[in-house]
Amino acid sequence: MYDDIFNLQKRRNPKRPFSVRTKSGLCVLCRGTKMLCGKSSCPVVLRYHQNMKVAPLIDTLNLEGSSPPSVFVGRIGYPKVSIGPLIPPVHGDTSILDTPESWVGKSMNEIVAMRSQLVRGKYSVRVDQVENGGRLVDIVREIAMAKNPAEVDATLFKKPRGGLVLSDAVQPHGPSAPLKSLSVDGLKIDRRIDKAYSDTDLFAKDAVLTLYQNDVSVTRIQRAFSVGSFGLGDNRKFVPTRWSITAVDDTISKHMVERVKDYPWINEYRVYESWSLDNRFIVLMIPAAWSYELVEAWYPNTTWNPDGEEVAIFSSSEGYGGRSKYAEIGGCYYAARLATSEHLEREKRQASIVILREAHPGYIMPVGVWNVRENVREAVRNPPRRFNTMSEALAYVQTRLDIPLSTWVANSWMLRQRLFQRRLDDFT
Repeated sequence: MYDDIFNLQKRRNPKRPFSVRTKSGLCVLCRGTKMLCGKSSCPVVLRYHQNMKVAPLIDTLNLEGSSPPSVFVGRIGYPKVSIGPLIPPVHGDTSILDTPESWVGKSMNEIVAMRSQLVRGKYSVRVDQVENGGRLVDIVREIAMAKNPAEVDATLFKKPRGGLVLSDAVQPHGPSAPLKSLSVDGLKIDRRIDKAYSDTDLFAKDAVLTLYQNDVSVTRIQRAFSVGSFGLGDNRKFVPTRWSITAVDDTISKHMVERVKDYPWINEYRVYESWSLDNRFIVLMIPAAWSYELVEAWYPNTTWNPDGEEVAIFSSSEGYGGRSKYAEIGGCYYAARLATSEHLEREKRQASIVILREAHPGYIMPVGVWNVRENVREAVRNPPRRFNTMSEALAYVQTRLDIPLSTWVANSWMLRQRLFQRRLDDFT
């Protein structure tokens, strides 16, 4: 019987990507106790327990709570999208619920517990109705521009339904419900963001860079960007949250990279590392002109390799001239590029960068690209291991990762190029 279970042909339901349907019902047979799927813990049970904790608190048509502040702009139906605040059924300082910069080191249980509290209010609007969408739209924008938790009172057409919503790009959030009306109290707008919003002659790119240089967090910039707070007056639009995250990461990191290209090279090989949520991140910095690559290895029974029998490896890269097409690997590419380029900018140095990521089965569900950005930031915040040669650096890397070095080299354009170039140099 159990041989049959392990040999079942699994089929994934795209609407419920973390439950596995089989003819004999693998999840039904397991029930979160046998880990037949191969994961180290059961994502179904984790989500169920958190849903049960939150459900009694949101069984209402009138939801009150302190938004962290946080908003969400959907992408389904674009150019008509659903916008609205994320509201927990609790009051007080809830800022941690939407501050990914403070989440490194937290467990999957802690992240799910935080984010499952956030109920998404939904109000349908055209993306160009930033300034003429009515008072509800104005309130959503004000929440997105706030610097502190705001007391929000939402009247809903229906009680919140659904469970934890997961995405590769965006932080998880809880159930959703259509908004009937919305009011807010105790809200304080971030003056730096308000200044950019008020300047209708300032391009969105310049607004993003100015705010970043004025120490506004990336998360806050992304939030305000999504509700059309920046750009030339007539061109402002709502931007789906997942797009706004990548747009801000890309804009800031491109600017940083251009500055980094003017700096002298680092003078040794460096290896930085960070371990979190069963993800291992290695950042290899090479004394050379700017280039960049992210290589991700997903073990079987992880989010993006649920049915595989072997490790799945993906990569995206760019040379000194950058890239013109969207990275195959997705938003993580731009998040990690931001983390490394800002580090080099602080040091006033230039380097060629290869990031290696192993996602092990303990990474049972996606939590958003912040996981990559903040873990790479965490890695480069700590002192690196320093080496005189590429061989020494790679020998150390091999001791920190499970996948053989030869496999990484086979899947890394930059490592192959670097090792091949080194052999040519030996003859000159």
